Amino acid sequence: MTDWAWDYNPNAEYVTDGLPPGVVAEVERIAAELAALGHDSVKIGRPFDREGGLREFDILGGRGFVSFHECVYVCNVTWYG
Repeated sequence: MTDWAWDYNPNAEYVTDGLPPGVVAEVERIAAELAALGHDSVKIGRPFDREGGLREFDILGGRGFVSFHECVYVCNVTWYG
């Protein structure tokens, strides 16, 4: 376990407005898992050839993606529903 946490930025209502409940649940699940990984989260996602920096990976069968860097703040959700 790490001391990392996750949160919405600026707030949940702004970021999740209009998203299906299942998408919100999946984003929150992924954010919690990234926070649990802590510093080890810099090893997952794209780009594949190096660690650190801005990381990105697809969610929901390629219909969206999550980007993160160092700490986990969900600022925007791109949904290709």
